[in-house]
Amino acid sequence: MYDFLTTSPWPDYALLDSGNFQKLERFGKYVLARPEPQAIWDAHLPASEWQQADATFARAPGSTEKGQWSLKKGMPEQWVIAYERPDGLRLKFRLGLSSFKHVGLFPEQDPNWQFIYNQTKARRAQLPRVLNLFAYTGAATLAARAAGADVTHLDSVKQVNFWARDNMEASQLDGVRWLVEDAMKYVRREVKRGSKYQGLILDPPAYGRGPNGEKWQLEDELNELLKLSQQLLDPEDHFFVVNLYSLGFSALILDNLTQAIFPGKKAVRELGEIYLHDAGQHKLPLGTFCRFATSHKH
Repeated sequence: MYDFLTTSPWPDYALLDSGNFQKLERFGKYVLARPEPQAIWDAHLPASEWQQADATFARAPGSTEKGQWSLKKGMPEQWVIAYERPDGLRLKFRLGLSSFKHVGLFPEQDPNWQFIYNQTKARRAQLPRVLNLFAYTGAATLAARAAGADVTHLDSVKQVNFWARDNMEASQLDGVRWLVEDAMKYVRREVKRGSKYQGLILDPPAYGRGPNGEKWQLEDELNELLKLSQQLLDPEDHFFVVNLYSLGFSALILDNLTQAIFPGKKAVRELGEIYLHDAGQHKLPLGTFCRFATSHKH
C-alpha cells in the first residue's frame, strides 16, 4: 500500500503558498519566504503577497544552500511556537533563522510525531526505550518523551543538540539522553552490546559529516543502517519510523529495502510520500517514509 501523509491543521503553522521554486509559510505570527526546489509550478498568490513576508531568504551567489535572510522591521532572529494535538501531545519549539534557510523545524513531520507519540504510549514496556538518530532539534525526541519513553537523542552537531535541549525545556520536559556521535558507529556498538529498543526513529540526510569528519552518504549507508536497526528492535514490542528527504530518492527504494530487511512487516508497513498542501491546493512533496509497529498492548 502506497500512502500519502500530510500535516493536519495546526494553529501555529500554515503553508500559505508554493511555486516558482519558493514556499511561503507562517510560523506563529511571522511569515517566511524561502527556496523550495520541488515547487516547480506557478504560485497562486500575487507577488505583492509574497513581498509582505517578514523574512525572505536569498541564496548566496554560487551556493546551492547557504545564503542570508532579509528581515522586515519587528522580525526577531528567534521566536517560539506552540504545537498541540487532540491526542494530548503538547510541545513548544524555538525557531531561528539559519544561514542554510532552515528554521529548526520540519512541519511536514507532524503525522510522524503523532505516530511516535501514540505508538510510544501503546508499548507494553513500562518505560519504552526509544532511539532517535539524526535527531536534529528534537521534535520526534520530544514526542516520544512526552509519551513516557526513555529517549536517546543522537546528532553529530553539538549546537543542534543544544537547540533540542531548549525545545525540551520550553516544552516542560526533561530526562532526555543527549549524544553527539556518528550514528553508524554508535549503532554498530549498540548491536555488539545486545541493546534493544522499543522505538527507533531514523531521519538521515542525503549527505553529512560526523563529529570527527566521518562521511555520510545516504545511498552508501542506508542498507547497512536498516540491517543494524532490525537487530536493535525488540522483536516482540516495537515501532519503527524512517524518513528520507533526498531529491529523486524514490519510496520504491525504501520498499525494496524494508521488504528484504523486515520481511514479516509486509502487511503492516505504511510506505509512501510526505507532503504539505498549501491554500492553493498544491501538494508539495517533502520526503519519503516507511513506518510500522507491533500490535498495541491490551
